[in-house]
Amino acid sequence: MDLRQFLMCLSLCTAFALSKPTEKKDRVHHEPQLSDKVHNDAQSFDYDHDAFLGAEEAKTFDQLTPEESKERLGKIVGKIDGDKDGFVTVDELKDWIKFAQKRWIYEDVERQWKGHDLNEDGLVSWEEYKNATYGYVLDDPDPDDGFNYKQMMVRDERRFKMADKNGDLIATKEEFTAFLHPEEYDYMKDIVVQETMEDIDKNADGFIDLEEYIGDMYSHDGNADEPEWVKTEREQFVEFRDKNRDGKMDKEETKDWILPSDYDHAEAEARHLVYESDQNKDGKLTKEEIVDKYDLFVGSQATDFGEALVRHDEF
Repeated sequence: MDLRQFLMCLSLCTAFALSKPTEKKDRVHHEPQLSDKVHNDAQSFDYDHDAFLGAEEAKTFDQLTPEESKERLGKIVGKIDGDKDGFVTVDELKDWIKFAQKRWIYEDVERQWKGHDLNEDGLVSWEEYKNATYGYVLDDPDPDDGFNYKQMMVRDERRFKMADKNGDLIATKEEFTAFLHPEEYDYMKDIVVQETMEDIDKNADGFIDLEEYIGDMYSHDGNADEPEWVKTEREQFVEFRDKNRDGKMDKEETKDWILPSDYDHAEAEARHLVYESDQNKDGKLTKEEIVDKYDLFVGSQATDFGEALVRHDEF
């Protein structure tokens, strides 16, 4: 799908959303749950498997023999041990869990990388990205659909420059990931806030007032009565969003709204896995300690069959 098709699809989706004025738009970036399963190790380790591997990858281990699961787990341990000192720390385990949970982001980057690294030098320059994404717009500055592609290109260039840490307008894969998914990087959070404010701040005064806040997530569409959730959002704005009570949200208040400081589920799970597996209680794990407790980290035919027996007995 090229940019023109994407934007047409986007405009149709927007029109569809506006046709349902009671649906709420959510701009808040929450850390996702590690699993939709209950975390109860007394019943099963399914939650831990999903957290450690990601839900889809966890399913593949359930088809392996215990020996195969241990072998694959051992290879994963080598990837988790970032400094190659032979130990897995809580921080290394936390980083791995976050990677496993956001694997889709890296897969998305890989797909887009192939279409933008035009000279295949392992880097993506702004010129490459601009030509691949907006090339036909530059040739036709006044497209028939009237969409302001130039404004979008200026916005993309600003974000690209923010992601490009050394300022050479050439992105490494990590910088390109920050460009495509800025909400995942601390140093990109200001641009996420800025873009959000520009979207919502219709009178361009640099703030988000109550009506702009409500207007972004709800369209009256001729209806006089607001749904209850809209009334609740009005109260939320007054009581919690507008912290200094001046009737509008500034940059910091907007940041607190869309990028809240959530409970770190990945760190909690990393500490749990270390605690349960750390046989000598030195606060870190060896490969042997992890593989010895393999059924806590990954599934296998044995654990899957065992849990099936438990479920059968309960039935």
